[in-house]
Amino acid sequence: MAAKKPLNIGLVGYGFMGRTHSNGYKRVNDFFDLEYRPVLKAVCGRSAANAQTFADKWGYESIETDWRKLIDRKDIDAIDICTPNNTHAEIAIAAAAAGKMILCEKPLSMDLVEGQTMVEAIEKAGVPNTVWYNYRRVPAVTLAKQLIDEGRLGRVFHYRANFLQDWTISSELPQGGAGLWRLDAAAAGSGVTGDLLAHCIDTALWLNGGISNVSAMTETFIKERKHSETGKVEPVSIDDACAFLCRFENGSLGLFESTRYARGHKALYTFEINGEKASIKWDLHDLHRLEYFDHGDESKLRGWRSIHVTDSDHPYMKHWWVPGLQIGYEHTFVHQVADFLGGLAAGKPTSPTFREALATQAVCDAVLDSAEVGQWQTVVPV
Repeated sequence: MAAKKPLNIGLVGYGFMGRTHSNGYKRVNDFFDLEYRPVLKAVCGRSAANAQTFADKWGYESIETDWRKLIDRKDIDAIDICTPNNTHAEIAIAAAAAGKMILCEKPLSMDLVEGQTMVEAIEKAGVPNTVWYNYRRVPAVTLAKQLIDEGRLGRVFHYRANFLQDWTISSELPQGGAGLWRLDAAAAGSGVTGDLLAHCIDTALWLNGGISNVSAMTETFIKERKHSETGKVEPVSIDDACAFLCRFENGSLGLFESTRYARGHKALYTFEINGEKASIKWDLHDLHRLEYFDHGDESKLRGWRSIHVTDSDHPYMKHWWVPGLQIGYEHTFVHQVADFLGGLAAGKPTSPTFREALATQAVCDAVLDSAEVGQWQTVVPV
């Protein structure tokens, strides 16, 4: 077998998402037969000591403490952005100007306008790019996409999704800083809309097509929190909870909800789609199963069936274990790396690209605008 082409990775950020991406790079060639081989060349973070600890643990060859120096390095092929949302644009635009491939964590940007500048820079440079909306790569979710594209649901009437957590209920929890930047609007841009609902929206656009308009409400339950960096009690301007109605371009109706104040839920992400012929539903807590109802079944046997998505003819599963043995959350990142490397070899883009992720940003912006003015808002086409 010919030697695999090395693809030198420069990772910016060494938090939770840096771990998931690194695991994907390390495992992908163990299970997928690909032309390229990721090389963990360098990790970049503000703390040299923390970056070195991460590099030693995950096998990165070197460290940087300035992302600009990482981008300038001739031995780096791809920049992987795992930093707070307010830094995505500057890093991505600089990486594109340097001709680097770019893999960026979600959401793409702080808002639609910023996202548009990123897309323009990336498309002008013509560099391969993708955004880490990893839930597309859950085999059961990919199977749902196949069933919809095959026309098994027929005309779609309803799409509903929620993403519920409970980790920010305590009023003693500060905002800002390394671990809690998601509670600081200056770093995150928004709260659950850009963090959790962005996942739901991306999946919905992929499965059910574009969203034309939205009507939303948001709430910030705890109005003030101490800021980790200033030590002062400051207003909280992120949304703790968001719910919105929408109309899809195919005529179906959507209902979305997300909150960090649903006691008892750590990461409950579900969606259900109701069509003329059939319905499907999926639950992250049981991520290897897809629930499917086919109205065409014989009436006395008609009912919801639970498809255990582990067979070799199911998406991605031929690369893993024998039927009946499931995989988990971390494998979605392996799948995204595999798809990215496969796209490089074939000269094809890896979905979602920056432009596709911009469509999700457009919906997020419309949702936040609608909640602010209390009226339906049209989603800006991208």
